[in-house]
Amino acid sequence: MKNNKKIVLVGTGLVGMSFAYSLVVQGNVDKLVLIDLNKEKAIGEAMDLQHAGCFAKKQIRMKAGDYADCKDADIVVITAGIIQRSDQTRLDLTVDNTKIVKSVTEQIMASGFDGILIVATNPVDLMTAVAQKVSNLPTNRVIGTGTLLDTARLRFRLSECLQVSPYNIHAYVFGEHGDSSFVPWSHACIGSKTIRNVLKSRKIGEDMLEEVFDEVRNAGYEIVNRKKSTYYGIGMTLNRLVQAVLNDENSILTVSAKQNGEYGYTGIYNGVPAIIGAKGVIEKLELELEPAEQQRFLDSCRLLEKIWTETVNPVLESR
Repeated sequence: MKNNKKIVLVGTGLVGMSFAYSLVVQGNVDKLVLIDLNKEKAIGEAMDLQHAGCFAKKQIRMKAGDYADCKDADIVVITAGIIQRSDQTRLDLTVDNTKIVKSVTEQIMASGFDGILIVATNPVDLMTAVAQKVSNLPTNRVIGTGTLLDTARLRFRLSECLQVSPYNIHAYVFGEHGDSSFVPWSHACIGSKTIRNVLKSRKIGEDMLEEVFDEVRNAGYEIVNRKKSTYYGIGMTLNRLVQAVLNDENSILTVSAKQNGEYGYTGIYNGVPAIIGAKGVIEKLELELEPAEQQRFLDSCRLLEKIWTETVNPVLESR
């Protein structure tokens, strides 16, 4: 990754601007370009960020731009799309957001862009697959935020229940960023001790685990019901993923990555732990799942594949 780090953000809604603001506060980029269908909004957001940047740790060159600015970007982040209503699931957004992500990706690629593409638009696993198919970039360079936010929610809730720092909780949410997600508890640890052994030593029943995960899986809906949209959590999630790429961290993050035989499935993007560095997805970690966990992962993949075949692909192939 070059020293002059440039990020382009497509979509200046609440999610995009939460991400952009966190970038400014953290200060680990050199250039930030905002693109939006509403150009005046993008200009206003850039002005507001420029003023905030006077108090940041590092001065970042920020502006509202257009798709030509993607040409020399290290990373383009897509947050553009229809937001989820309280009466919708993430999958309900599929048709409209397929059209949006297709159009956005075509315009990004027309600039000559050849970097890393990161997608947060929901349903994120399917929209990441859309961006990859339309862009024809290598699959390791098209990444979705996947279950990274779900994993953060899981670690936060477990930290509350067990009174342990979330930094020392090693547990992952797998599968769709949505209702078919699950936690492989067989690989969940507190420090180096399995979470099941922790519960046993504390005389806590294992039913607590599924109760926690039910809260995690429904957290997005609960937030939408109360404040219409979620954005701080996903904004920081995007920042975390971007920093892993910019800094070539080789960090393990649960992202939406193209399945190529891992966990017995090929052909769809889904949430798995992966090593993330300057080249994008360096390696997908394939854990040995218990039979029931393996089945839940396959069920999640098949659900997404079915929606891709019946809903997404017809939109992509229509003229």
